Amino acid sequence: MMLSRPSKALASLSSTTRVTATATAIRASFSTAPKYDWSSPNIPKNSLITGEEGVHQTMKTTKSWRNKPLFRRQGDVRFKTGMEASNLLVREALRRDAHEEEYIESLTATLQCLSPIFDRNPKYAFVAKTLIEPERFLQFRVAWIDDLGINRLNRGWRVQYSSALGPYSGSLHFGPHMNHSVVHCLGFDQVFANAVTGFPRGSAVGGSDFNPLDKSEGELQRFCQSYMTELAKYVGPDQDVPWMGRGVGQEEMGYMFGQYKRIIGQMPNNFLTASHAETAPGFGVVHFGEKLLQDKGDSLKGKRCLIIGAGKVARSVAAKLLEYGALPITLTDASGHVYEPDGITEHKLSTIDHIKDERGALLGRYIMSSTTAQFNKPENLFDIPCDIVIPCGDMHEIDEAAVNAVADLGCKLVLEGGQGCVTPAARKVLKNRGVLYAPHTMTLSGPAIVHSLGPQATDEQLKLEVDRIYQEIKTTANEFNCRGDLFAGANIAGFLRIANQMLKHGAV
Repeated sequence: MMLSRPSKALASLSSTTRVTATATAIRASFSTAPKYDWSSPNIPKNSLITGEEGVHQTMKTTKSWRNKPLFRRQGDVRFKTGMEASNLLVREALRRDAHEEEYIESLTATLQCLSPIFDRNPKYAFVAKTLIEPERFLQFRVAWIDDLGINRLNRGWRVQYSSALGPYSGSLHFGPHMNHSVVHCLGFDQVFANAVTGFPRGSAVGGSDFNPLDKSEGELQRFCQSYMTELAKYVGPDQDVPWMGRGVGQEEMGYMFGQYKRIIGQMPNNFLTASHAETAPGFGVVHFGEKLLQDKGDSLKGKRCLIIGAGKVARSVAAKLLEYGALPITLTDASGHVYEPDGITEHKLSTIDHIKDERGALLGRYIMSSTTAQFNKPENLFDIPCDIVIPCGDMHEIDEAAVNAVADLGCKLVLEGGQGCVTPAARKVLKNRGVLYAPHTMTLSGPAIVHSLGPQATDEQLKLEVDRIYQEIKTTANEFNCRGDLFAGANIAGFLRIANQMLKHGAV
């Protein structure tokens, strides 16, 4: 299956030409493009993890940076070890944003992964101090009129976290789950997910606490137009490129594009209209899963996959799993979960697509179309035997109890299809139980890849990029003595790429 029909040359892209044309050069400057065997233990000295002075410094350089105070607010504060530097950075974040639980949790887990870098070269701790503060955080009122003529208000956000690598780029999310902390958390995570691709993409995330599922078409259109009226001041093809996220599909993006076009008075080609990228998140997740299993001498074929969620990402995951010969056996939403013991076939998935494409429709309706499906049986979703768990919904869906339950039933892999679905405590249990884990920092890089390649991007091109990124993450994890820890490898690889660029830009 292709994301779109391939063209004669990617050079024919319109508004994304500049990004695509420079992608190879940028990746080469960070040394991810050289043609060598990533599986070889003899990694060249100019690779991402050792080049451009890299993390291996002379004792003189290391000492000079370690003698500098990391903070000077109430007296000079220095650090002796990488973990001490990480703890100081977390403490600073707590001082500023202690009330933002999701952000602090994500930041803490990431900085713990980066402590080996700070040990090898202390100057990177000073870069991290800058990186944890977003470049710009926008919050604004979104006023709109409902069908009864009542004035309604929602909050809108856009955090433009980093433009060190290129124009701000990232998803938009609509839903009651959105708040300042969640946007801050997602924006921080997006920094690493975009950077790890090697393409010239900055990072940004936005959205609103508006719930699109219980609104009419007219209300949805009026809200999207009002939201874009404010957002249009800060986005553009060379400034900030929003793309689809949870609660934001082609319909919402279409309304926002129409309003943006009306405001600026011209046609911005391929901006906010990347319909070819709708399946990129789900397809990318599955490609990473297949690559990880292949690396372990296995494959997706025949694997029973427990999918959590029923949105466009979850359903595109199910579609790609079927192509690989796997068996998706569940989908879930607010009404509960549907379990097909013999697997969700292509025909059954088409029926579910038809149901879920109707705004606000619940998965329970599917029971009327299937004689084999079980609805909310067993009562606990994690009592269903499976080989792979793929959470594609809310944050913190997989906790310690869930990991232990699925591991007891023989689960081999947890493949994140949503941001922050696995809690930090659950990650430790996964490691202790010997269950493979593919983190969202790696698996959700699909949209950045496809938007960088442009409208002519194919699924084959996405798969090739996935293979390259996986090998780089694996090699980075090995280099920093965390063999097999893809969460640490992805965070370190992404951080090194953006940190090396930030060092060139100075204190900005």
